[in-house]
Amino acid sequence: MSGAAAGAIEGNAWVFGDNIDTGFIMPGAFGSLPDEELAHHVMSGIDPEFAGKVQPGDIVVGGKMFGCGSSRETAPRGLKFARVGAIVAQSFARTFFRNAISIGLPVLICPEAGVIEPGDRLRADPIAGEIENLTQGNLLRSESLPDHLMEMVRAGGLVPYLRERHQKQ
Repeated sequence: MSGAAAGAIEGNAWVFGDNIDTGFIMPGAFGSLPDEELAHHVMSGIDPEFAGKVQPGDIVVGGKMFGCGSSRETAPRGLKFARVGAIVAQSFARTFFRNAISIGLPVLICPEAGVIEPGDRLRADPIAGEIENLTQGNLLRSESLPDHLMEMVRAGGLVPYLRERHQKQ
């Protein structure tokens, strides 16, 4: 399964450390590219092979302050268009967190994310606030996203969410 609309998101873990700057996630030289092309350059500031190897539904795992640095929106957009299923981190930079939610990319705050190893198979459930490490056989807790934010993620981001709400009225 992949994608928040399906509930749980399952994929392989791509583990990065603390203070992963948006400039590492999406170097500024690529910032003016169309969204679909951003995917080809995502994480190239820290792992030039990432974009060619990441699979739909895979889960990016970070340490503390994932997405710090500038508030460039191309960082979470690049991850979304690379079809990353979710991002799990011990903590997020506030602007990155908001930008990810606004485009419908699930982000889970998990203080225990440091025990996840590269390549571990994960099943993340943003609604339940659980990350099951299928490789290690353990269950990690994350902060559950509030219902209204999960509705936004399920809708595909803020704009589709507002469009849906407007159509219902």
